[in-house]
Amino acid sequence: MKAINNYNRLLHFLSKWVTCTVLVITMSCDSFVEVEVPNSQLIGVTVFEDNATANAAMTSVYASIRDNGLLTGTSLGISNNLGAYADELDFYGDLSFSTFYFFNNAILPNNTAIADYWNTTYNQIYSANAVYEGVQAATMLSEADANRLKGEALFTRALLHFYLANLYGNIPYITTTDYTINSTVSRMPINQVYDLIIEDLNEAIILVPQEYYTEARARPNKSTVQALLARVYLYNQNWQDAINLSDTLINNGMYSEESNPDNVFLKNCTETIWQLPTALEGSATDFADTFTLFSGPPNTVALNTDFVNQLEPNDLRKQYWIGEVTDGTTIWYYPKKYKQTNIQSSSSEYAVVLRLTEQFLIRAEAKAQMGDLIGALQDLNRVRNRAGLNDFTSISQHDILEAILNERRNEFFTEYCHRFFDLKRFEKLDQVLNGSKPGWNTTDNLLPIPQTELSVNPNLLPQNPGY
Repeated sequence: MKAINNYNRLLHFLSKWVTCTVLVITMSCDSFVEVEVPNSQLIGVTVFEDNATANAAMTSVYASIRDNGLLTGTSLGISNNLGAYADELDFYGDLSFSTFYFFNNAILPNNTAIADYWNTTYNQIYSANAVYEGVQAATMLSEADANRLKGEALFTRALLHFYLANLYGNIPYITTTDYTINSTVSRMPINQVYDLIIEDLNEAIILVPQEYYTEARARPNKSTVQALLARVYLYNQNWQDAINLSDTLINNGMYSEESNPDNVFLKNCTETIWQLPTALEGSATDFADTFTLFSGPPNTVALNTDFVNQLEPNDLRKQYWIGEVTDGTTIWYYPKKYKQTNIQSSSSEYAVVLRLTEQFLIRAEAKAQMGDLIGALQDLNRVRNRAGLNDFTSISQHDILEAILNERRNEFFTEYCHRFFDLKRFEKLDQVLNGSKPGWNTTDNLLPIPQTELSVNPNLLPQNPGY
């Protein structure tokens, strides 16, 4: 794997990497860091012998996730590109934007965005593994700090593999920084990938404390790991396990539903489980920069009009989470979940990755799948009522599952690819996109493995079907 091979060579220059990491963090990611980094020279793996510098190394991984690759809120991330690939966003730009190829279903194995997703994410996984191995070998860290950092690294590794697997299908699961191993890895079946994700998350739950290490819920805690694991169980159709974890999160007393949808994405919202701070305190999120329209017509993306029109008229999410612009003739709609668009004394919003509402819908779906239709309706209607909507009343399992799918569409639009993954899980991608996407085929439910990676490591063959 080209990305992993190149990045592993950095192992020989770890001291330089960490020094640069610390400099970047202290200059551009102050909200992540709670302590100052010592001025002493950082030499090799000794960085992991000190809590401050070990934390700085882990913080750099989160900063990378926020700024680059799959989960960034910029126009290059999956919230934007896969929103256009599915039925959330319409694209108005030209082929100089990566979104053009997603919106027009023109993705090929040599697409640079596809290669960037793969390369950047495996680089981030490598970094998480480097933190895990460095902390594992450290002798001067307290047991509590070592366990927390190892748990965070395992959580991060599982999170990134989760997204890679749902985008690319069978993938390598990388658990080491060993160049000789990583240079010849093969793809494994997705069910084995899920097994390893679950294994990492279960270990992380033991290691990471319930208390947040930093303010503003900016570092993963035990509930963060449980929230991701509940989603993984749902995707893996482990219904009872998903219910059990969602129960734990909903009832643990740390989180509560925000009654006003207008406040859900504020950085102090009580239902946020994990969020990524802005690069500079006081700045807007990348999501606001990407999606906010100040005039029409759009230069890049706007919300799909059919999506906006299918929302019930009194849905408060339409009022608070969707903005509109016009040129006097045409109206365009845009995501307005993040409302801060200028520099302020402090950021009012951070990028929310995991929030409590998802747990209600996870539990609703799992209960419906297990035949607990009354329980499913209770959770579904809890989300609907917060949006100002009346109860859904059908007691048909099919109708309830369809209503949950639609509620997830309305609740999580332009949030980290929920819609595309949900359509794939419910086996509705063909139904929804065939006819609206040029040349749509069933095999388009996976992205192609980058051609550059196949050329470097033939063990990654065969290419995904259809490419």
